[in-house]
Parts: sequence; C-alpha cells; structure tokens
Amino acid sequence: MTPAEDPRAALARAAGRSVARGLNQGSSGNLSVRAGDGLWITPSARDMDGLTAADMVPLDRHGRAPAGMRPSSEWRFHRDIYAAFAAAGAIVHAHSPNAVALSCLRRDLPPFHYMVALAGGHDIRCARYATFGTQALSDAVLEALRGRRACLMANHGLLAWGADLDDALSLALEVETLCAQYLRACQAGTPVLLTAAEMDEVLTRFADYRPHADGPQRT
Repeated sequence: MTPAEDPRAALARAAGRSVARGLNQGSSGNLSVRAGDGLWITPSARDMDGLTAADMVPLDRHGRAPAGMRPSSEWRFHRDIYAAFAAAGAIVHAHSPNAVALSCLRRDLPPFHYMVALAGGHDIRCARYATFGTQALSDAVLEALRGRRACLMANHGLLAWGADLDDALSLALEVETLCAQYLRACQAGTPVLLTAAEMDEVLTRFADYRPHADGPQRT
C-alpha cells in the first residue's frame, strides 16, 4: 500500500490475495490495517475474494463500529495487537491448511529451519485454545506473540502482523509454507533442530530485514 492509497481498497485487495494464495477460502480468516488510533477490518461472514473498499469496517480504538456495520468476529485480537505492538501496521489471520493441521496438534513450530526466525524468535508458538471471537482468544494470542510477529492458534489457524499489508501477507505465507515443510519432515522422521546459538546468528542477520517484534509495547 502506497502512502496515498485508500487503505480500504488496499485491504480489500489483500483479502482477495489471501484467497488466491491459498491462505483462506470463502469467509474464513480476516485482515486489518491500522488507521490512526483505530483500524479498518474485513467484515463478518463475507467471502474474502469478493470484497470491495466499501465493505471494509472502521473501528475506533475501543473496537466500536458504526451502526449497521459488522466487523469480523475476531476484531478483539486485531484491536489488542495494534495496542500492544507499535510496529504493527497490518494483521493477517488465516485458516490455511498446513497451519490448521499443525495447530490441531497444539504444537509450536520449532527451529527446524532458519526461516522460522522471520517471526522474531527461535520458534513460532501455538496459542492456547479459546473460543473464536472472545477476549480469551485475544489474550491467548497476545501471550503467544510475546517477542514474535506470528503465531499458530490451537485448533484454529495462524496469525501474522507486519509493518504493512504486504509484509503481513508475506509472513503469513512463509508460516504456512514452514508448517507444510515441518509436517512433511515429521512424516519422514524426526527433524534435526537448529541450536539456540545457530538461531541467534540468524536473528542477528535478520535484524534489519524485518520489523522488530520487541513488544508488547503499549501505545
């Protein structure tokens, strides 16, 4: 999204891209972009690949939407992530096949590959289970995101935040790919994990490659 671009149009286009790239299908998943003290978010129960700028729902910093507009049921963790991470400019939540499969095992994604470090740490955590759309789920997600830009969500899917929509989508796609690779490696045997020292070296190299996940930072 360029500085002059309408964030609603960029969000609608990103929602369509999430379907085209296999992260979501139908009305599954949701995306948002920060807007001042609030945000724009995809609407509830709408096909992601048919959205337009006019369908995007504005929320204030308390999560309140205009009368008659229905934001995604997951608006709480979008609101809370923006409040917790000053560097977060956009959020992608997806029900992608491999992330869902791994999340149903309730397992963290360990350092089997150095690209795990793109999320900000030595692993990608799986947030504890909570019912969709609840504050309990938002709390679980924030816990899993400590020092990270992505997490799995138990029996649910994945979440990634970035500086902008392109960044968040790129990370979400990377997490989905990593989940597929890890599941395939587990089918062949027990993956050999990188050491803490090896991951620290990768994190150092990635330091200027992606926004830092040094939160939460209250704004």
